[in-house]
Amino acid sequence: MAMTSDQIKGLILEAFPDAQLELSAFQNDNDHYSAVVKSSAFSGKSKVEQHQMVYEALQGHMGTTLHALSLKTQVLVE
Repeated sequence: MAMTSDQIKGLILEAFPDAQLELSAFQNDNDHYSAVVKSSAFSGKSKVEQHQMVYEALQGHMGTTLHALSLKTQVLVE
């Protein structure tokens, strides 16, 4: 079963409460998404570490119920 955009947003915002999140579907198949996640939690982390943090937030769904996620991360400066 594929994940909905609301489920993806919920998991990311649960892990990064201050996040500014843009999520869009490549296709209307609930399987291919593009995300831009901005959070202060990424401060001092490499891009690889930032992406790993987002994948951890998805609680094992990446590669299973979520097939593809094009991901961009940025440090949120307040």
